[in-house]
Amino acid sequence: MKKNTLQRIIYLLIYPLIFLVASIPFSVLYVFSDLLRFIIYNLIGYRKKVVRSNLSKSFPDKSKRELRWIEKKFYQHFCDITLEAFKSLKISKSEIQKRMVFKNLKVLTQFEKEDRSAIIMCGHYASWEWMMSIAYHTESPAYGLYTPLINQYLNDLVVKIRKKHRGHLISRFEAIQNIKKLHKSGTVAIYGFASDQSPRIKSKIYWRPFLGVKVPVFVGAELIAKKLDFGVVYASIKRVKRGYYEADFELIADRPQKLPENRITDTFTEWLEQDVYCDPTQYLWTHNRFKHADKAPKD
Repeated sequence: MKKNTLQRIIYLLIYPLIFLVASIPFSVLYVFSDLLRFIIYNLIGYRKKVVRSNLSKSFPDKSKRELRWIEKKFYQHFCDITLEAFKSLKISKSEIQKRMVFKNLKVLTQFEKEDRSAIIMCGHYASWEWMMSIAYHTESPAYGLYTPLINQYLNDLVVKIRKKHRGHLISRFEAIQNIKKLHKSGTVAIYGFASDQSPRIKSKIYWRPFLGVKVPVFVGAELIAKKLDFGVVYASIKRVKRGYYEADFELIADRPQKLPENRITDTFTEWLEQDVYCDPTQYLWTHNRFKHADKAPKD
């Protein structure tokens, strides 16, 4: 069987489920989410070893009982945001604006008034998927960096879902050249970077503590901001209640070129840590964030 044919079959099997989830009311969606949590947590144990390892490293002082409570709450949140992402396919503008509220917008939009682009830095925390709806609140186009899927049919669907609310996507593998191209053309834009996951290990890479563990960190957002003189803001995203979120913008750098090396990256990492420590159930613990910790250089 050809690879393209197999990918299409997988897509045809998955799409009806996504369309169904996108079509049902939120009250029913969360019934499905509860069922999904039971399946992947109690029956399958999806990435449970990774989650437990991450939590034990991040919260060494918490008891086993406390860690299990965080773990269970995380899986509930994980299922909610997964189905909410599918729901984005058919959710209306008014509905998503009600459920994803942006606070302190002037911190971000001030750069538009200066005819400058800006970078939003956030983590895989709370509802980063619905951050794409920021485009309803800015005059400039909004671009989000993402990792393309191998399955082209599913990738096209993901792009369609994420572009539903006026956002645009840029492959993280082509981010620098595309952003430079847009900047050179005179385009003023908003660029979203979820910069908290683990980069590939290279000879020149920045290491620093994150949640108490020394890890390699992405510095791409800082490098682009400094090179192109983009403003940088942090989006502190929080779940208000089930299905409702708010993002509060905080200024990281007005003139990034004036800041010392790694200051922007450090500030982002520290502010994200504060959010995670405030409510660890909303972080993406299924990502193996500490997989390179044993390769950390000695101080």
